[in-house]
Amino acid sequence: MKIFAVGMNYAQHNKEITTELQQQGVGKSADDKQRDPVIFTKADSSLLKDNKPFFIPDHLGRIDYETEVVVRICRLGKCISEQFAHRYYDAVTLGIDFTARDLQKKLREEGQPWEIAKGFDGAAVTGNWIEKEKLPGIQALHFSLNINGEERQAGCTADMLCTVDRLIAYISQFFTLKTGDLLYTGTPVGVGPVHINDHLEGFLEGRQVLDFWCK
Repeated sequence: MKIFAVGMNYAQHNKEITTELQQQGVGKSADDKQRDPVIFTKADSSLLKDNKPFFIPDHLGRIDYETEVVVRICRLGKCISEQFAHRYYDAVTLGIDFTARDLQKKLREEGQPWEIAKGFDGAAVTGNWIEKEKLPGIQALHFSLNINGEERQAGCTADMLCTVDRLIAYISQFFTLKTGDLLYTGTPVGVGPVHINDHLEGFLEGRQVLDFWCK
């Protein structure tokens, strides 16, 4: 199983992250007229499911939540045409792309790859799956994250810079997609740190699909 993820796929989040990096003297202005999607991978050992608790790795510094719509690949595919990409996923859920922000910043400053800041154990949370036919169109999904009963993030897939189908078509130019692979499609504005005893609940089209604690 492969876990793909997308960076910088919501304009307001791009501005949020760019502002923080510039304040730290790192990075440059975000270009929302991106040429190609920003793709990275997470290790399969980063997968955390079944509402199991997330144990915050205290040696990695600040850990941020990033709420994302996740789609599940349902068939083998390579060099998939965008017009047929919808045939290659069968279910949708919410996930949390946990990010070791301090580590990511350090690696960026050093000009090094920062995948270890995204792919550590437990960094890819998935919720309960919903068959895509039971939901509105993939580019019209509303979702949100509550922490300790307070809404922290809310978004709609209509605001994606790169659609799900475009992402699948693009990724399949480099990787053969296989049944069970996962695609995290990017996070909207509102990311922030988690703390011990935080209770995270995620909602997709009004349905609770995520419910877990940080330990």
